[in-house]
Amino acid sequence: MTIEVVNESGFDGVNEESLIDVARFVLKEMDVHPEAEATISVVDVATMSDLHMQWMDLEGPTDVMSFPMDELTPGMGRPDAQAPGPQMLGDIILCPEFALKQAEKAGHDLGHELCLLTTHGCLHLLGYDHIEPAEEQEMFALQNELLRDWYADCEKRGIRFQPKPSGPGAFPSAAQRAELDEKMQQ
Repeated sequence: MTIEVVNESGFDGVNEESLIDVARFVLKEMDVHPEAEATISVVDVATMSDLHMQWMDLEGPTDVMSFPMDELTPGMGRPDAQAPGPQMLGDIILCPEFALKQAEKAGHDLGHELCLLTTHGCLHLLGYDHIEPAEEQEMFALQNELLRDWYADCEKRGIRFQPKPSGPGAFPSAAQRAELDEKMQQ
């Protein structure tokens, strides 16, 4: 699996290796073809704000945006989908400056927040969404399960990127994340 990180944020504290590792783990766990490719772009607040306005018609920055490739089969990587062949999955865009503020409000570090957001972005690339309440619950439960499993896998491999947080905001439900989103707008 090829995961490329393009860090144009100029922001200190982004561990690109952890982003690649968590993305590879998530995509492997979701039975994505081992030759699939994805890109993670790490951008500054101004760039994320521009993308957020251009693609979502929403002002201001956000934490993560995902741009799946149009030619992908909807829902690939889901248990009920056909196994995809090698292909470009799409792009995940992260904004570490915005993510740091979220991490502080949630009670954990930037490294964990970026890994959580990368996991979230990977699921979007695979067709998961959180528009409907049932989809939202499914996606956040899967996101948290994958992230916990990634920490366990890192421990098993003797790798540690950041400590696994244990606070209530570390593996948030959809409702908890919505509360955090509200706090971010204040």
